[in-house]
Amino acid sequence: VFVGIETTEEESLVECGKFQNRNRDLLSSVKKMQEFGLQVQGGFIVGFDHDKPSVFRNMIDFIQKSGIVTAMVGVLTAPTGTRLFLRLKKEDRIVSDFSGNNTSIMTNIVPKMGMKNLVDGYYKILNSIYAPKPYRRRVITFLKNYKPNSIKHVRPFADSVKAFLKSVWVLGIRDKGRMNYWSLLLWTVFFRPSLFPLSVEFAIYGYHFRKSFSFGMLVESDTQSPSA
Repeated sequence: VFVGIETTEEESLVECGKFQNRNRDLLSSVKKMQEFGLQVQGGFIVGFDHDKPSVFRNMIDFIQKSGIVTAMVGVLTAPTGTRLFLRLKKEDRIVSDFSGNNTSIMTNIVPKMGMKNLVDGYYKILNSIYAPKPYRRRVITFLKNYKPNSIKHVRPFADSVKAFLKSVWVLGIRDKGRMNYWSLLLWTVFFRPSLFPLSVEFAIYGYHFRKSFSFGMLVESDTQSPSA
């Protein structure tokens, strides 16, 4: 299920009119859905006028602790004709047409925090959550909390075996983050063996995300990787 969480900042939730997300424990809400067998995919936005410099670290920590494996993070943009667009146009903060791509750094507004701060913070989030080690930790966080009503695999058995063997070659041998691949699979075998196919699937997703967001080297270090 895709959930528009948008932001962890209360003032920014007010700014974007996401009142149903206010005054609640968002982390507990996500975990409750996972406990009922739902895989939560989250939508997040940075660049609100009320966002403080801490918003980037707060978002990284929330994504890691929540176990949201697929986190779609975008920068604030103003679709033509919306209240946001009209307000920013009056403030002379619209710089281009709306592209429709909400996972691109190419926003059409002048952010209050400054474009450099927004770009740097956006890259910091993606570098942190999709680097191999924090991604592996986040998948494990999800698998610990996930309680599906039933385990059904619709993919044909032969296709599943082929995908697994290819993942072993690409992720378990060739990829620089291979130790995280093996750590994830071994953890799953010992603690959630029924979810092994899902674990392999998430490992492949992680590889895809790293390639899709290849705006530069995904740096993994103790200082950048969240501890959650």
